[in-house]
Amino acid sequence: MSESAEDKTEDPTAQKLKKARDDGQVARSMELPAAVIVIGSFAVLMVTGGWVITRLSAVFAQGFVFDRQLIEKPLLLPAHFGEHLVSAFMLVMPVILFTMVAAVIASGLTGGYLFSLGAVMPKGSKLNLISGLKRIFGTHALVELGKAILKFVLVSTVLWWSLMANMDSLVRIGQMGLEPALDAAGKMVLQSGLWVALSLAVIAMIDVPWQKHSFTKRMRMTKQEVKDEYKQMEGNPEIKAQIRRRQREMANSRMMDRVKDADVVITNPEHFAVALEYDPTGDGAPIMVAKGSDHMAALIRAEAKNHGIHIFEAAPLARAIYFTTEVERQVPEDLYHAVAQVIAYVFSLEAASPLNPPRPRPEVTVPPSMLFSPDGKRDPAPGATA
Repeated sequence: MSESAEDKTEDPTAQKLKKARDDGQVARSMELPAAVIVIGSFAVLMVTGGWVITRLSAVFAQGFVFDRQLIEKPLLLPAHFGEHLVSAFMLVMPVILFTMVAAVIASGLTGGYLFSLGAVMPKGSKLNLISGLKRIFGTHALVELGKAILKFVLVSTVLWWSLMANMDSLVRIGQMGLEPALDAAGKMVLQSGLWVALSLAVIAMIDVPWQKHSFTKRMRMTKQEVKDEYKQMEGNPEIKAQIRRRQREMANSRMMDRVKDADVVITNPEHFAVALEYDPTGDGAPIMVAKGSDHMAALIRAEAKNHGIHIFEAAPLARAIYFTTEVERQVPEDLYHAVAQVIAYVFSLEAASPLNPPRPRPEVTVPPSMLFSPDGKRDPAPGATA
């Protein structure tokens, strides 16, 4: 059963927008680049027009000055005209270059820069008569017609206003010499052209938000399409791997933020590190707030040093906590005694003074049932101390 536009109530997903962009479909306004190019070109001509016209007039006049050699050898005339044509072209080259740069920049103002073969590939749907009629008589065609009418009205109004405003100057031109008349006429033409170009900016200001709204509306999805896309993404191994990696990064970030709350970091000393937090006023067991191996262990040690957290080296105990305890969980009951020795030693260091020396470093013993090898396997060796 076909789905009507009313069924498409959901905003487009990032995946659909990416696919549309790959196919060459983006929110694109043709009015904005046109306005930028025309306004910029007339602005450049207003700044450099007098000089350019003067130089072009000189080149034009020189082109019709013939010496005896040219008169006697007419075959030299093409080269003569070609030389002056090149000179004239070089004079207008800055305006041409500016127009080209403005066209490139303006084309990416809406929708960004995009090169896609999908936009120019032949599609069978374009040969569909019904689809063609919808394009001709549809909402998009009506909007384009409205823009054309509005553009005509604006340009006509601005031209009429400019003509009325310069009517006295136009009358005086007939009383001027040739060069002053040309100069005055050129300025009037450029000023009128600039005002007409600025009127195009009004169309662009209306067209840009409309194109974005229209594109978003065309890209809307039904609830079923969103569900199907989500299922498809969930089944994609690459997407799932990205999601898992992102989840790990977020979890690690939260975990690293908790290191500063720890009372002690127990290390392997290099391969493992676990950070423990203990509230002496409560009745709960110490909580492991962070753990890591290799690179992550190094980051935990560095973070602990930055915050002045005590680091205690006890390889069997570090491995036991690492392999038996999850983050934000209490240490196992079998490790209470060993962990209590470490925490009591750390607290004695913090409370130490000349009259109250710290406790001697304890010989921490780990029960045989909690011994692990570096690869996480149960170590059958007898209880170890650190």
